[in-house]
Amino acid sequence: MCTSGKTESTSQEGTVIVEHLPEITMIGINRPEKRNCVNSSTAAALLQAFQDFDKDDSSKVAVLYGVGGNFCAGFDLKELSDKPPESLASSDRGPMGPSRYETKKPVIAAVEGFAVAGGLELALWCDLRVIEETAVMGVFCRRFGVPLIDGGTVRLPAIVGLGRALDLILTGRAIKGKEAAEWGLATRLVACGTAIGQALNLAQSLIKFPQKCMLVDRASTFNATFNAKSLQEALQFEHENGIPVVMEESVVGAQKFVDGIGRHGKFHLDPPFIPEKAKL
Repeated sequence: MCTSGKTESTSQEGTVIVEHLPEITMIGINRPEKRNCVNSSTAAALLQAFQDFDKDDSSKVAVLYGVGGNFCAGFDLKELSDKPPESLASSDRGPMGPSRYETKKPVIAAVEGFAVAGGLELALWCDLRVIEETAVMGVFCRRFGVPLIDGGTVRLPAIVGLGRALDLILTGRAIKGKEAAEWGLATRLVACGTAIGQALNLAQSLIKFPQKCMLVDRASTFNATFNAKSLQEALQFEHENGIPVVMEESVVGAQKFVDGIGRHGKFHLDPPFIPEKAKL
């Protein structure tokens, strides 16, 4: 895995690896011998990893990746063929783990190799997707009568539109990096072997921003897309949640701009933005 900066701690027991970098949590699916397909125990470990990430105030962004050259090949059909696990009937947890869990902070998928079936659904669950040119995605479970029950039919149309979503969902065909980028499925299209490093770079760019503002905008975007019943309801949610941030971070940020920081569209703020009380 390509990383930069000092590693604070790493947990590499079992089928999920959790690595804590400064302000970033790296979460890896660790079943490379099976192209990182997820069984029930791995799903539980993934969900726990993201719940722990949400509770960790020192971590602002998470990166989800697969160990050994593949993101995730979906649910473990060997486990399904033996006996459908009881967890499949649970409405509290998706078969792939965190797919029904709403994180409070951004998650970036680093997609290399195969991200198919439930693996595609995990990528769709993430906020942003850094996808390698040679990556392969698709609803491959179409061939075996396994439905999308980890949010694929909900999130894919929201990201790429109904027509393109139905193309992938009904045919089960493969889609590679270039087409994924043209469709908006890929947030970043990167060279083979660079997805994890580029996802980490993207995460590092996000942690530099005022966090309350970024998170309230993120929450409003999800609400408008999936929860709001009307335009007015979405606008009301945006207003009610945004105003408190204006009174905190926005005033400080405005004063920094007046002082000459961040002029002409510069994103490298010197000194960096540090939330503090506004000048009197």
